[in-house]
Amino acid sequence: MRRATSRVSWEHHERPHVSELGTDRALFRLTKQLPDLVWNAAALEGNTFTLPEVRTLLDGVTVGGKALAEQQQILDLSEAFNLLHELVLKEECAVDKATSNALHAVLARNEALDAGLFRGEGHVEGDGGGVRLMDGGFIPFDPADELGEAHADLLVSLQGLENPVEQALAYFCSATRSQFYFDGNKRTARLVASGLLMSNGYAALNIPNARRLEFNLALDELFRSDDATTLMDFLYDCLEESSQ
Repeated sequence: MRRATSRVSWEHHERPHVSELGTDRALFRLTKQLPDLVWNAAALEGNTFTLPEVRTLLDGVTVGGKALAEQQQILDLSEAFNLLHELVLKEECAVDKATSNALHAVLARNEALDAGLFRGEGHVEGDGGGVRLMDGGFIPFDPADELGEAHADLLVSLQGLENPVEQALAYFCSATRSQFYFDGNKRTARLVASGLLMSNGYAALNIPNARRLEFNLALDELFRSDDATTLMDFLYDCLEESSQ
């Protein structure tokens, strides 16, 4: 049996059980594991900071021999995770456009055009290009003038999924496929999904850099066919692992 949002579909079958931690414990883990979360997210984008270097930078000590852009990416990711922590703690973290934009405005402010705004809603015109696949293929972005309606449709379709874990991971897959922003889409979608997870007592979604190849192959399948089955399986496995 297949399930779907308004943007992607996936095969519904038995997946690993994800342990519920409780929101307080999930937030405690977020704080404790912040360097690891930031490092994995940055490394998946090609950032060359090592985990010890990330820890050093987050402790307020500049790391020599690194590009300023890489350093800023680490700091922006850390600030975005801290914003997410605050939103969940205050029970103000919603799966909506405003939350996504607020998180994107922080994590991508030094990388993306029109940070904090969907493509086409800022000063930059045009659809913004597309996604390059591992085999060299190219998938054009969805038209910018359709993104607002597409996001609204996505939120409605998520209501048809009863399990918050499935909702969160389906949001990640769908938002990643839609590419609402010029850059920083996966990172933003991961934060929004993590907010939903922690608000319901589950751990934040951590995608290990050690599994980058597996992640990228699943993303290629998503972009080629709008089939999120492999990516959903992968995300469930990552979440189950990080919930131990």
